[in-house]
Amino acid sequence: MQKVGFFRSIHVKFVLIYVMLILLAMQIIGIYFASKLEHTLKSNFTTSVVDRLNLVEFSVREEMMKERPLDDPTLEQSLRTVLLGFSSEDINEVRVINSRYRILASSALDNQAMVGQRSRDEFVKKSITSESSYEHIRLDQKKGERIFVVTKPIIVGGEVVGTLYLESNIEKVFEQIDEINEILAVGTAVSLSITIIIGIFIAQTMTRPISDMRRQAQAMAKGNFSRKVHVYGNDEMGQLAIAFNHLTNQLQESQSTTESERRKLASVLENMTDGVIATDRKGRVSLINDAALLMLKMTRDTVLNRPISSILGLEQEYAFEDLIQINDSIALDFSTEQSPYILRANFSVTQRETGFVNGLIVVLHDNTEQEKIDMERREFVSNVSHELRTPLTTMRSYLEALADGAWKNEEIAPSFLHVTQTETERMIRLVNDLLKLSRMDSRNYDLNSEWVEFNHFFNSIIDRFEFSKTHEGHFRRLFPSTDLFVEIDTDKMTQVVDNIISNALKYSPDGGDIRFGVTMSDQFIKVMISDDGMGIPQSNVKRIFDRFYRADRARSRAMGGTGLGLAIAREMVIAHGGDIWAESEEGKGTTIFFTLPFELQEDGEWD
Repeated sequence: MQKVGFFRSIHVKFVLIYVMLILLAMQIIGIYFASKLEHTLKSNFTTSVVDRLNLVEFSVREEMMKERPLDDPTLEQSLRTVLLGFSSEDINEVRVINSRYRILASSALDNQAMVGQRSRDEFVKKSITSESSYEHIRLDQKKGERIFVVTKPIIVGGEVVGTLYLESNIEKVFEQIDEINEILAVGTAVSLSITIIIGIFIAQTMTRPISDMRRQAQAMAKGNFSRKVHVYGNDEMGQLAIAFNHLTNQLQESQSTTESERRKLASVLENMTDGVIATDRKGRVSLINDAALLMLKMTRDTVLNRPISSILGLEQEYAFEDLIQINDSIALDFSTEQSPYILRANFSVTQRETGFVNGLIVVLHDNTEQEKIDMERREFVSNVSHELRTPLTTMRSYLEALADGAWKNEEIAPSFLHVTQTETERMIRLVNDLLKLSRMDSRNYDLNSEWVEFNHFFNSIIDRFEFSKTHEGHFRRLFPSTDLFVEIDTDKMTQVVDNIISNALKYSPDGGDIRFGVTMSDQFIKVMISDDGMGIPQSNVKRIFDRFYRADRARSRAMGGTGLGLAIAREMVIAHGGDIWAESEEGKGTTIFFTLPFELQEDGEWD
């Protein structure tokens, strides 16, 4: 899982939110406190100044209304004396200005030169003309300090006789406000530092269970259900930790059950002889067992995530939507010229309860042997019918001729009867051979086995054929000098050798060689019977042991063959624990090989 960044951590976010809320609250409180403090200090200062200005205004008005003898001080002197008596540290200057805007007196020693001059202050003019007081704060350009200016009209008998102009140093009030703001800022910083430390500890108590749950979730994602979340208390976080531990236990049990079911399903799929393929809802292969891979002759990498119709070779005929609707099985023909290969596919749709199609299950069954058996059965019935129909037709024709009066003809009647007898014997041989094969197919026979020396046994059969042969041919033998003992049913093995030698003589030309050989290989002897006949095409060599197969049908039937000799020989050799096969080249002859288990002779054992 990706590591959480520092500023994305819930711990940091919690502390930041906590600090920001505290900072916002303190800022609101600070702003409110500073504004109220500034208003209060300014209000107290201006009230104090105005109250003193009212006293000055009373004294000045009295001086301006008093009649002055010649020996009394002048009005300007008297006004100056009054103004000097009201001077203080916070009042910079007080001026008395008459109604014609001429300055009568000033409390500032530095500004005595202004006495008698005309005042140009705008608020002085407004105060005289409007008979109202004015207050304002302005910046002293020389000192760079803020001063509080008040103008108050002097009214005598309802008539404005002048005005008072006062300048006070209000900068000290703002300095006090700044000092208080600094104290407040320091207090805010200290409180924030303490708040941050406390917030970190509080955040840890909140985020520690969450971090534990996160680590547990990561461990669960990796399949580790052994860890448990520590319960720190009985509050909501503690209850959440208890619920999370319970969820872990439930998931562990569910995962164990699911894993057990998965293993069972995997075992079933792997041990099934039938192939199983599962697809997703889009028809792409999501699961396939080894049996299906073996049947399709593909690898898992080349099959997964490919369309099922393409895998089965049905893309030209069926789309995935068509396969969902199929109820019957479909035959998949993968046959080649060398060998047949047919699979049968059954389709089953997987759906949710709502009817939504989740995918498709395909079960493959190798139907090659069944198709081959059905084909051989049909071919067998056809061959038996054909083999029986030919002699029966011949017999019916001759019997009809005899019934029509040919039996009275002494010249042709014996010939007709001889043909009828010959065909009857042929049908009897055919039926007997079929009965033998039937007993072998049902394993309803017993082998009367006995130990014999195979070279002697083989030579005796060859001698019999050599003594009774009717055409010019040469028998050539190649046997080992070692005695080879085999446990065989002599009657059945004699029939095997008789059938093979009979075919060799039947298809060998006059003057051709018939070769016989015996060799040893591991725990088996290999017997060879070879001729110089017409041979068999390479494509049909494996078929000569099939029932009713003939390399030359006309010649074989003319010689009385049933086409079952080599088929019977194969069944008998297999019953003895051996194997039989043929090698042939067209125009150069055929060689039949078969093997039998054997034991070497040991001195004294067979005495």
